Parts: sequence; C-alpha cells; structure tokens
Amino acid sequence: MKLIKPIVTTSIVALLLTSCSPKVAPFITTDPANIDKTLVKTTPLKDEDLKRWSHLDMAKDTVPGMSVDLAYATVLKGKKGTKVIVGVIDSGVDIDHEDLKSKIWVNKKEIPGNKKDDDNNGYVDDINGWNFLGDANDENLELTRIVKKGDTNSPDYQAAKAELDAKLAQINQQKPQVDMIAKADQDMRQYLKKEKYTLADLKTVNTTDAELSKSKMIMTQIATQAGEGFQDEINSYITYIYDNLNYNLNVNFDGRKLVGDNPNDINDKKYGNGNVKGPDVTDGEHGTHVSGIIAQVRGNKKGGDGVTDNNIQIMALRAVPNGDEYDKDIALAIRYAVDNGAKVINGSFGKDYSPNKEWVFDAIQYAASKDVLFVHASGNDGKNIDVEPNFPNDSKDKITEISDNVLTIGALNNTCGAKIVAPFSNFGKVNVDVFSPGMEIYATVPNNKYKMEQGTSMASPNVAGVAALIRAYYPNLTASQVKHIIMDSGTPINYNVTVGEERKTMPFSETCVSGKIVNAYNALLMAEQMSKK
Repeated sequence: MKLIKPIVTTSIVALLLTSCSPKVAPFITTDPANIDKTLVKTTPLKDEDLKRWSHLDMAKDTVPGMSVDLAYATVLKGKKGTKVIVGVIDSGVDIDHEDLKSKIWVNKKEIPGNKKDDDNNGYVDDINGWNFLGDANDENLELTRIVKKGDTNSPDYQAAKAELDAKLAQINQQKPQVDMIAKADQDMRQYLKKEKYTLADLKTVNTTDAELSKSKMIMTQIATQAGEGFQDEINSYITYIYDNLNYNLNVNFDGRKLVGDNPNDINDKKYGNGNVKGPDVTDGEHGTHVSGIIAQVRGNKKGGDGVTDNNIQIMALRAVPNGDEYDKDIALAIRYAVDNGAKVINGSFGKDYSPNKEWVFDAIQYAASKDVLFVHASGNDGKNIDVEPNFPNDSKDKITEISDNVLTIGALNNTCGAKIVAPFSNFGKVNVDVFSPGMEIYATVPNNKYKMEQGTSMASPNVAGVAALIRAYYPNLTASQVKHIIMDSGTPINYNVTVGEERKTMPFSETCVSGKIVNAYNALLMAEQMSKK
C-alpha cells in the first residue's frame, strides 16, 4: 500500500468513472479527573481556524483537536524543556524551508563536505541525517517486486500476482477518462492563456468549436463539484495513474539500480548519501509536510504551527520512495535514528507485503532496548488491520506485541459525530492504538510553501509531536510510559462511528485499543503526575 498516494475527493473520482466516460457530538472536559463526563456543543468551527484545527480543543472549538494550544497556555507555561530529536523516516525533507531550518538536527560530530566519516558511525557527511535512497525516487510496489522475482513457491506470490493484475486492470480502466480530463484541462489552459483558472474563468469561454465546448463542459462540471483547488486534485490523480503504470506496477522497471546496493542483503550498508532533500527537493513534499506538523515554528505567522516548540529537532531520514519502501532501508533508518540520539521516530509509510519483515521487527526491538518510541501511521486503505495485512507493525501474529514502544495511529476527520473517523483511515481494535487529526492538515511543503494534506501520514506526526513534548518536559519517563500516557489520557468517544470504504457503523471503542483520541493537554498533565512519582 502506497501511503503517499493522493487522497482525491469523491467528486473527482466519481467524475473519472462516470460523467466523463463513452451534527451533535459528545466530548469530554479536558480535566483527566472528569475523563468520562460528556457534554453537548454544536457551535461550528470558524473558517480562519481550519488551518490549525488539530491544535484546538474539543470542548471549546467543537472539533476533535488535540488541545495543543491549551497545553501551552497552562501545563507548559513558564516551563523549560530539554532537547529531543525526532527521527522522520520519509521521502526527504526540505531542510532549508523558512519554517523548518531552525528546527533541523545537526550532527556536530561530523565536518560538512570533507567526504570523511568523522564520527565513525558508518555514514560519510551525515550532517542532518541520511538518504538511504541515493539518487533514486520512483519505485515498484512490494507486490510488483514479488511478482517480478517469479518465485511461484513464495507464500506471497499468488496473492501478489492476483492483486497486481487487479490493480493494473483498475488503473487501465481509469486511464482513458484521466486522459480525457487531462486534455480538457490543457485545452482550457491554452484557451484562457493561464495555468490556473477558476469556475468564473470557465464561464467566460465562448466558442463554437466542438472539442473546446466539450472540454469546457468537462472542466465546468469538475470545478462545480470539486470546488477550489480542482486543478491540483486533477493533476495529483493524473500523476498517480501514470506513476502506477510507469513505476509502481511496472515489472519491467527497476528503480533500485540507481542506489547500487543489494536490497536483499542487510549487511550491505555502504550506500546512500547525506543529501536528505533528495535529488529533487519537490520529491520530499510528503516528508517536509510530516516534519512541519511536528516542528514548524509556532507563532511566527508563517504557514501553520507545529505541535512542538524550540526544544525539538528533526533528524531527516530519506527511505520512502514513490512506491513501496524496502524493509532494509526502514530497518537501517530506525537503527540510524536510535544510534544518533533520536528519542521519537515517526513512520508515515506502509505496505501490504514485507518479505524481510524480521529485519524491521529486530530494528523496532532494538529501538525499545534503547528507550526510543516509534510512532507509525495505520494506513489509508479504510480497512481493518486486525484481519488485513499492514506493515510495518509490532506483532507477528496480530495479537502479541513484540515490544512496548510502538504507537499505531488512525486518522480523525475535522468534524465530530458519526463521521469523526476519516473515511480513508485504517482501524483495528487490537492493532490501532489511538486516533489523532489527519484530515486537511496545514503544514510545510518544499520551497517555502505550505499546503493542506490528509492521511494517517498526517495523524502520525501529530502524535509524534505530542510524544516529543512529553519527552522534552518530562525526560525521566520511558518510551513505554509515554506510549501509555498518550493512550490512557485521550478523550474517549462513546458513540457509533462510520469506518472504512464501505462506511460500516461500529462503536468507536472497537476502532482502536484505547477507544480514545489524542489530547495533548491531558497527556502532559498525566505525564507531570507520573513524573513526580
């Protein structure tokens, strides 16, 4: 499963497949002493608060935010924390972004640019982290790699082959409609002589040309249903379709040849480089966004606000390509983060097949032995991962945890009530621990820009940020204690919700282990109490 794929609005998907083809919400007070009490409030969120809704308070603002602002105004007011490094294993990070550059970890034991391993950690010129992908970016999905190997005796081969065939059929079915929309968009850009245009612009198009009239009709319908930003959504989906055809599902494509290692040999470690941005900084959009959610500067009136304050530094670990990550890269990235001082690691990635999952299990257990917390996104397939595959995870049998240092995060919508779970979010009573904001999260993207993105990829760093705050202000607490504080102190949701692609109804308590959504205020209060014991 490709976590970086765009989550396109229902209206765009519907148009691709059809038109172009031949509340009242319970909440708790934020005092842990009253954790089970509920009230009712229906005031809608103000438009200007949407860009930072995840920091707001459910009782005050009627959205399932994490009460981050309240935590800073009360629990953390006047306190000084210690430095905490957060390892971000992702697609790369724009370390020069105006809202991130002051928050990037610097390896002071390494001399920049001298092409020597000054600190003898096995990595040359690793100033801000490590790039395990080298100059590569595009990759197969893991199921494509399994099929490409052709080992019919592999326990995963038959399932991977069936899934690959099904995915290719689906993508090829959508391609003609995608091409039609792409042509219509191009026609309108050329006619209007502008790259970005609006519904109002489309209404000015006056032509007797049959093809242009058709293009106007198509784009008008899309713009009307999808609203502002419809071009960006179209372009994202076009990229998604062609990335699948050219790279992700293409058995004839080999992205790893640019890296130069053997991805099936965990002992082949001399590969990659110190360029954590990657060969093209725009390929690091996902990782830059994730890093911004955790650490973009608070209160500077640039973009959004990070969960954390100036105590937190981001260690950039580029290991997630445009496709599925290799188990080897993830295992080594976790170990790098642990060995170089990270106390929290965020992993906003995932897939359905993991041929070398033992390497990742070992790395997670190594992190546990060094008191490092690993926060991981549960995935965007709208499925129950108690029964469906999802890697990496912290259980070999989906029941027993291999260690007590992993938090698996589901995504919340920005509305309370039955739709509080984001429609794309995975769930699971045993294998998802807690939920946090993941819909329309505003944060940094490359080249000093900002953007709203959504996914469990966004929910995970929200929790990693809360974990980093706890570790910064209460450093005597262990990774395991931080994990359970975040789960135990959350806001319980005591009503039925809809989940998954089929919008199944179930009690929220059945969607995750804790039955709760993250509350930073509660968590820091609980951490303070526990820290004194």
